[in-house]
Amino acid sequence: MTRTADLTAEGRDPLALDQQVCFALAVASRNVIALYRPLLEPMGLTHPQYLVMLALWQHSPLSVKDLSRLLQLDPGTLSPLLKRLEAAGLVRRQRAPQDERTLAVTLTETGQALRAEAEKIPAAVVDRLGMPLDELLRLHAALTRVIEVTREL
Repeated sequence: MTRTADLTAEGRDPLALDQQVCFALAVASRNVIALYRPLLEPMGLTHPQYLVMLALWQHSPLSVKDLSRLLQLDPGTLSPLLKRLEAAGLVRRQRAPQDERTLAVTLTETGQALRAEAEKIPAAVVDRLGMPLDELLRLHAALTRVIEVTREL
């Protein structure tokens, strides 16, 4: 029996909106990202820019190619984010001296200093969610597994 048949056999509509994993993920994603907005606005960052900064705070310097891989964003999406972060004085994009084809992204002093303010964000998000940390850690593990499985498809 297929999984869809299992749902039907249980008397559940396999096309019911509230049964869709994609719907739950989409709404949860929008809602969680909305929690970040008031925390990031004073820093002058959007959520996608925050993700770029997180990657750079952890691994700077990075090539655009490596940053794109880490964030799972195509370079065409990443490029405007980097341009805005550079215009804000948070990152610097330069050709790598050892390979002119590689564009390296590094944090400026201002970008490095912003990390201290950003360190408050994870705890603030956990507080705003009001969920037990162990539940959030299980959720993170499950979502990481979804990412792994879908990457293999």
